[in-house]
Amino acid sequence: MDDPIDYGTLDSGRDCNYWALDRTLQRVVERAYPEAEFEWAAERLDWLGEETGHRIVDNSEAVERHPPELDTYDDWGEVQNHVEYHPALADTELATYCEFGLAHDVFHAPDGRDEPLGLTHAIAGEAILSYVDPGFVCPASMTVGAAIVLDRFGRDDPRTKRYFEALTSDDPDEYVEGAMFLTEKQGGSDVGANETVAVATDEEGVYELTGEKWFCSNIDAEGTLALARREDAPEGTKGLSLFVVPHTVSEDGDPRGEGDDTRLNDQLYRRLKDKLGTLSVPTGEVELRGATGYLVGEPEQGFRYMTEMLNFERLSNAAASVGIVGRCLLESKVYAADREAFGQTIDQYPLMRRDLVEMAVDYEAASAFVFSASRLLDEYREAVREEGIDSAHDSEAFRLMRLLVPIAKLRTARESVDTASYACEVLGGNGYVSGFTTERLLRDAQVLPIWEGTSNILSLDVLRVLAKQASHEVFVPAVEERLDAASEHDALSETAATVREELADLQSGMATLATEDQEYAQLQAKELANYVYDVFAAAELLDMAAEDLESGDGRRALVAHEFVSRQFGREEGRGISSGDRVALDHFDAIVRYAGVDPDELATPASAPADD
Repeated sequence: MDDPIDYGTLDSGRDCNYWALDRTLQRVVERAYPEAEFEWAAERLDWLGEETGHRIVDNSEAVERHPPELDTYDDWGEVQNHVEYHPALADTELATYCEFGLAHDVFHAPDGRDEPLGLTHAIAGEAILSYVDPGFVCPASMTVGAAIVLDRFGRDDPRTKRYFEALTSDDPDEYVEGAMFLTEKQGGSDVGANETVAVATDEEGVYELTGEKWFCSNIDAEGTLALARREDAPEGTKGLSLFVVPHTVSEDGDPRGEGDDTRLNDQLYRRLKDKLGTLSVPTGEVELRGATGYLVGEPEQGFRYMTEMLNFERLSNAAASVGIVGRCLLESKVYAADREAFGQTIDQYPLMRRDLVEMAVDYEAASAFVFSASRLLDEYREAVREEGIDSAHDSEAFRLMRLLVPIAKLRTARESVDTASYACEVLGGNGYVSGFTTERLLRDAQVLPIWEGTSNILSLDVLRVLAKQASHEVFVPAVEERLDAASEHDALSETAATVREELADLQSGMATLATEDQEYAQLQAKELANYVYDVFAAAELLDMAAEDLESGDGRRALVAHEFVSRQFGREEGRGISSGDRVALDHFDAIVRYAGVDPDELATPASAPADD
């Protein structure tokens, strides 16, 4: 069993190895990887945790003080679309893309392996990087996301294939970053309202795009994907085509834009958004003025292609949330272990212990849910390789993944904001002051409920998935399988029975919405999404707890019981008279990762400990 971590040895949540300190992340990531992959990847993740906690955190703080600036025109009034970056950002890119191989290793076999890694490897890397810079994780995730699309649909055209190769390169002289320009002022989440027009040129597959894109993150990326409507194409999403629209173009199609005949693409970067947070990624408005675009795959398939990217992007968003919550929790643990008030450190006081236990349990649930969905995304990706995309869409992995991914993004994004806000409170006045990390994390977190679909959009997506993919048919057996495993252990059986009752109630709720009118179903959609999250997260924690008990550690059994008790508890008087002392009796186990002898779990976890 593990020894507890002494957070009092740290001055703050930096100058440390984030991977080594985050045993929650280690456990859920190991569970998400195929066994042989994790054996290889663990050392690389440890390397990234060390670099992020020292080198990249320094870079991030420098970029935060000196964020990107846009010079649209040169001194002669000519369009130059030049974004000026602090050099520290280039070092972070070098570490991420070239030394760690974030985009490379999930498409090409890295040194020491015969096959590429799953997308879980990129998502795990993004969670670690989000400990210090969720803004940078935005272009990092879009780089992988754009590569997913071009790998699947753009390999037949030599031009788009070259962009795939550049997006996935780990060569400092070859790699480019990705972006996606979807949002337009009149459309927002309504992508079908896209007004950008694509006009064919004399060269097959090459178009000129005219229109405006309103919210363009990583504005000067060379590997940008954009949606536009060809002339005479249908209205709505069915008429959209997908294009690579680079920052620069050249006759030889060099993605790096370094050839002698390189010129700026015909677009105007009007301004950068003056954002609340995620300052390290330049987000702006782009006016396409006959910009060169290379058609990806078949025309009028653009929206379908982008949805393949969207599943990964939403999980990347959730990974950023996991990283923010992990860092906020670490900062809170360290501060509480160091800060003295009235003669003792504040982590000795019951209310602070309860707060830290609740934060830790929520983090365990969020991490378990996100990486369970990540595992399913990789299973779906493998099915696409073996069976083709149409057959893969009928797979159990796809149907369950499509249900869990929007819910993962919905719930963890909101929890990142709430946790960052409370972490500011734990640090007191310092938590509200620039330089003490938590205020920045709160600003960075606030965009996560907006990126990749708001909570309302995601909730409606859940209704569509249940209707179109009948995902409840694979969701219920998946939960039951996990509960069956937990029910074999006396320490978990009662808690598993509670979740089984909730599963029955959830099924009843799903059946009700399936028969009610559309307005009522939409009214309850967010409640349904959160209910699915609670039930699945509880089952996943219980399944993990069962595995841990067999290995001789009962810590996660305590975590699972606490999560179930908080989400589904129906005690009178809001539990005040219940005698629950878990936050006091098991603080070291839940917050500091102390091992727990399974024999100590012979009685329900919430029972008062014997003196």
